[in-house]
Amino acid sequence: MYKTNFKNLHTSWLAKEIIYYEEIDSTQKEIWRRVDNKNIKNGTLIFADTQTNGIGTHGRKWYAHKKGNITFSFVIYPNISINKLENLTLEIAETILEVFKNLYKIKLDLKVPNDIVIKNKKVGGILTETKLIGEKVQCIVVGIGINTNKKIFEKEIEDIATCINEEFNIEIDNYNVISEFCNIFEKKFMERMNT
Repeated sequence: MYKTNFKNLHTSWLAKEIIYYEEIDSTQKEIWRRVDNKNIKNGTLIFADTQTNGIGTHGRKWYAHKKGNITFSFVIYPNISINKLENLTLEIAETILEVFKNLYKIKLDLKVPNDIVIKNKKVGGILTETKLIGEKVQCIVVGIGINTNKKIFEKEIEDIATCINEEFNIEIDNYNVISEFCNIFEKKFMERMNT
């Protein structure tokens, strides 16, 4: 049903396996459950229309109750030194900015290290979690949430959050955004691995 929507995805390993949920507690939590059960391949991407218990940084809640926004997570098994992951979250954020500039010619801003903002209002966030064995990173799970088409916000965040559609009056193709992100980020990550 959804795989055909990722027609612009041209990666070697990232998002080669895609798992979709109409509704889930959290794409990030679901990946960790599968990691713990040894039931998920390198590069697998999980995305959902609705998250009922999404998580942000520092244990905060990520609000994603309405359809139309981007919520996805993916897993990488790099088996590399922790030093190789320096500034990884920042690189992911910069990739997101690059995607929207490429596809829609719009400029989003970055609140270092992991918030995507428009006019100081939050439009997206990144959660990067790792599992270490000694000094080696066995597993990285990255979660990304972007308010692309959300119009109504929960009371707790209505003064500090916004969405791309409202700010720029353009419709965003979420599948295309995810595909473009994976295409660009896979190349950057392989360069990181090979340096």
